[in-house]
Amino acid sequence: EGSSVKKRRKKEKRALADDDVADIQHTEDFLIKPESRVAQLDTSQWPLLLKNFDKLNVRTAHYTPLPSGANPLKREISDYVRSGFINLDKPSNPSSHEVVAWIRRILRVEKTGHSGTLDPKVTGCLIVCIERATRLVKSQQSAGKEYVGIVRLHNAIESEAQLARAIETLTGALFQRPPLIAAVKRQLRVRTIYESKLVEYDPERRLGIFWVSCEAGTYIRTLCVHLGLLLGVGGQMQELRRVRSGILGETDNMVTMHDVLDAQWQYDNNKDDSYLRRVILPLEKLLTSHKRLVMKDSAVNAICYGAKIMLPGVLRYEDGIELNQEIVVITTKGEAICLAIALMTTAVISTCDHGVVAKIKRVIMERDTYPRKWGLGPKVSVGLGPVLGHCWEPSHWDVGLWDPWAQPVSSAGPGCNSAVVSWRSQSQSCGSGGSEAFPP
Repeated sequence: EGSSVKKRRKKEKRALADDDVADIQHTEDFLIKPESRVAQLDTSQWPLLLKNFDKLNVRTAHYTPLPSGANPLKREISDYVRSGFINLDKPSNPSSHEVVAWIRRILRVEKTGHSGTLDPKVTGCLIVCIERATRLVKSQQSAGKEYVGIVRLHNAIESEAQLARAIETLTGALFQRPPLIAAVKRQLRVRTIYESKLVEYDPERRLGIFWVSCEAGTYIRTLCVHLGLLLGVGGQMQELRRVRSGILGETDNMVTMHDVLDAQWQYDNNKDDSYLRRVILPLEKLLTSHKRLVMKDSAVNAICYGAKIMLPGVLRYEDGIELNQEIVVITTKGEAICLAIALMTTAVISTCDHGVVAKIKRVIMERDTYPRKWGLGPKVSVGLGPVLGHCWEPSHWDVGLWDPWAQPVSSAGPGCNSAVVSWRSQSQSCGSGGSEAFPP
């Protein structure tokens, strides 16, 4: 009982009377003061090209968001399929061309492409690009590859260490001539092996499993022949699997042909697109290793039409951009607009206020996904935009300009400087009595 009384007295002391609260509110100054501290935004779990968005350098935070476009993961299913790709586990026996044709038929799309041919017997990672994503095929074909292969030696060797040394010797720039079965001209070429190592060797069957990371266009079959020559016993490739193509490997949502067929069937019959969204990935996933440049929404459509990527349209930019480096230009929603070649480094972007940041290499986004916003700047709004000008503009603006559709108009208003008025300017309200005229 004594403890409850003590608690009640403490509460009474803590609680202020309403009159006291009112006095404090009237006498004290209550003001939210400006602070330099800003709430930290954690974007480490944001998807695709928006990951670690808060770590990008801010050039300006002022822009007008437009309702057009959509987050790559939340596109309409038809757009999602047409701007996606599949990390396919290619089966043995059909050619890459056949597999891609089957995918095109299953998904009922017009255009598909792949990231680099695999021989019919070779299995593994084949990136199949769909419709709009085929614009990235060239960059994927030139990306590095990783393989796991089996080499059969024609005779026994002294030890496993001898084979391991031979495999590690075959690194760096190597001369290669395409094998006889290759469907290309058999011309001597140089290809780079970045890294290679022996995984396992069976001396009884004379089979060695090896892993190799190499440049695009390297013939592993030729590498196995060279390995046999180096050991002095002869050798040939027994089996091959591609485990990585560019930035995508076996663990990055790799699917089989059956998965694709089942996902499309599920959508056609049950209208459930969740399986299709798991099988197909947005094209932005292929560009996550590129440096990023974030543009204002008002500049997006101009870039799609081929306009220069100018500094006033840049919102954010990444650290470490080098001259002539391939970068990706994105929207505020994380959509890829285009691939570009940087004409400014990060240091130059941070110090300049005008100029061309990058030149377009390949436009990815479709035109008119965002509305046209050019022709609305300060110069155009005061009348400097039209070539021939308007009848209320100073006469010196159109000196030396000739309009092939100009017609003499006697009823031109007092504001016009000449009796010859363009049909364009007549369509505007030109003084009193100016009638609308059109070219013959």
